Amino acid sequence: MTDFEWSTEYLKKHPFKTLGIVFFLAGRYLFAIFFLYGFWHKLVKGWLWTDVMHGHFTERLGELTPASFQAAYLEHFAIPLAMPIAWIVTVGELIIGISLVFGFAVRANAAFALFLVLNFAAGGYYNLTLPPFMAFSVLMMLFPSGHWLGMDRQLHEKHPGSIWFR
Repeated sequence: MTDFEWSTEYLKKHPFKTLGIVFFLAGRYLFAIFFLYGFWHKLVKGWLWTDVMHGHFTERLGELTPASFQAAYLEHFAIPLAMPIAWIVTVGELIIGISLVFGFAVRANAAFALFLVLNFAAGGYYNLTLPPFMAFSVLMMLFPSGHWLGMDRQLHEKHPGSIWFR
């Protein structure tokens, strides 16, 4: 799939493949916007220098069944580490969003996005938006969308042995 190119000749020869790639890239940009919005929201709400995340975790813990995995995750991991987690999530959302916009290390950043989303679910913040985000993260790890539009193709050509730009 890395043989894709943005040309009229390629479009005429492979119209459905091109259309699929365009839709996939639109999904990647929507995904990036979601993560950039998450970063912005946390930044303006002061998550990096206040106990906002700790408060969210504590409130959610009170809503969960005490014997559940999510309650144990919050009580023994997330609440004690709320401030470092706030930084990882907030800065991680920025890194993921920017990287997906520019097509830089897309597969690695999709894996990072999957990690964050799985941790949201583990903390009891599961909702119907998470499965599509999980599925699309996996698809971004499988398909070379950074080669179709982004920096990954050029960086892979320059550094063919690097796992970051495949």
